[in-house]
Amino acid sequence: MKLAPNELILVTGAGGFIGGHLVAKLRSQGYRRLRAVDIKPLEQWYQRFDDVENQVLDLTIRENCQLAVHKAHYVFNLASDMGGMGFIELNKALCMITVLINTHMLMSAREAGVKRFFYSSSACVYAAQKQTSASLSPLREEDAYPAMPEDGYGWEKLFSERMCRHFYEDFRLITRVGRYHNVYGPFGTYEGGREKAPAAICRKVIEAQLTGNSTIEIWGDGEQTRSFTYIDDCLEGTLRLMESEVAMPLNIGSSQMVTINQLVDIVEDIAGVKLTRRYNLNAPKGVRGRNSDNTLIWEKLGWAPSLCLEDGLRKTYDWIYQQMTLDDTRSLSLTPGERALALAPN
Repeated sequence: MKLAPNELILVTGAGGFIGGHLVAKLRSQGYRRLRAVDIKPLEQWYQRFDDVENQVLDLTIRENCQLAVHKAHYVFNLASDMGGMGFIELNKALCMITVLINTHMLMSAREAGVKRFFYSSSACVYAAQKQTSASLSPLREEDAYPAMPEDGYGWEKLFSERMCRHFYEDFRLITRVGRYHNVYGPFGTYEGGREKAPAAICRKVIEAQLTGNSTIEIWGDGEQTRSFTYIDDCLEGTLRLMESEVAMPLNIGSSQMVTINQLVDIVEDIAGVKLTRRYNLNAPKGVRGRNSDNTLIWEKLGWAPSLCLEDGLRKTYDWIYQQMTLDDTRSLSLTPGERALALAPN
């Protein structure tokens, strides 16, 4: 099933990292009936387009969800109050409150007769006992049960996955669920506490370059393992899953696992520096190890994320470096979204 070019597509969380990229990709593919919704003021959106219907709405409020889905045929629900591990571990209640967004969006989509509904879930749904070793086996979709997900954020995601399933079973609202694994790339958060590891490491290395500081702080001992998914692969997987007939949740993640120390190695090589590492063992660290098993997505979609981490990090590093060295007297007063737009291609 292909998305019809003449039917309205709604993207929530469109002012954020993945949502902004998704709107940009849909535009590049010729879709012109696009509605973009986010809670942030427009000037704080990382990407926005004048030919898109942009709305600022708080989607924890049901009436706003009804406004958002009005006459929409397809919904990509990416709205969520979240960030990197530093945010997730210290804001569990805020992460849980996000369940209101998906609840109200599903109810409103059903009422509006939406054809298909995509929900962006997370690898944080996976059972904690399966992620206690740095040399873990890759996580299969079935490993979400018996349930013991990341406290706060992971529980919200897993509960919302179940709602998507039951809205299909009970009301025949077609839902698709993608479990994102550590998505990174340009046009996203790299400072302020919500950034994820690739952006945080890029920023720290760039700060060391610009200040002459030869040290870098690493959260944990640096031996925890992760896989990181470049934004282009995330978008490709999202659209393929949305247009598929696969009703079960699928991993959308790279299978290239590295330690955090190896992640730092790669960014140092890109920057051409070597820094002294200072390990903060009291900082938020998350699970010990996490990697994506892509067997099922290969089986169901004939595709899996493939961009290597080295190539994706170079693109991410270059963009963050531009942002941090924007040679403009206005830069000190620009919001993150305005800085991003100042360097965006026309």
